[in-house]
Amino acid sequence: MTAPLAQTRGVQVNVALLVGILLHNLTYPLSNAGGVWPALFYLFYAAIFVVATWALTADIRLRSLVGLTGLLVLVAGLANSYAPSNFAALAVFVTSIAYLGSMCLVLALYTFGAKTVMGDVVLAATSLYLMIGLTFAAVLALIEWLAPGSFVANSGAPLTWQQSVYFSYVTLTTLGYGDITPVGFYAQSFVSFEAVLGVLYTVILLSRLVGLHASGGKAQ
Repeated sequence: MTAPLAQTRGVQVNVALLVGILLHNLTYPLSNAGGVWPALFYLFYAAIFVVATWALTADIRLRSLVGLTGLLVLVAGLANSYAPSNFAALAVFVTSIAYLGSMCLVLALYTFGAKTVMGDVVLAATSLYLMIGLTFAAVLALIEWLAPGSFVANSGAPLTWQQSVYFSYVTLTTLGYGDITPVGFYAQSFVSFEAVLGVLYTVILLSRLVGLHASGGKAQ
């Protein structure tokens, strides 16, 4: 179980995590920039969730899980950037799913294990929502790698990682712009699941937070 943090420290950690997630999403093009930029990007990517996990929980199993998957992401990312191959690309997708999924578990335990509704819990819930979108982006990228043509863009260009992130958030929030279409069986299945999960997450989270607030922190 996650250990409760002091309110002020919890807010600081979760604000830093939110900023880290946003920076990661904005700086991904650096992974293809050449020179030292890919190394700097993957060091940052592999560190932010490890640091956040150590700050959010004292559970050694969760710390070990995120630390191990973060190390694997770093190795796979560097290999894919400096010695690109199909295997290295596959390794990035698989390790990213494990790494991001592990961080989702940490944030879910922190958010839904809280006994009172405080600012740090709301921030952690926001980070969890963004992490779910990132995790599905890796899943969708893996599907496209395994079965090219699973997604069709209006531009006709193949689906890139950045487009996977964009399409994942559009799906999670059920915006549905229609500029990218899942046409493969597994693509349609996972996209449908993500859309349903996005709606259910909002409903369940609001119910939990409202229940905690109404009970004065006595709800279990």
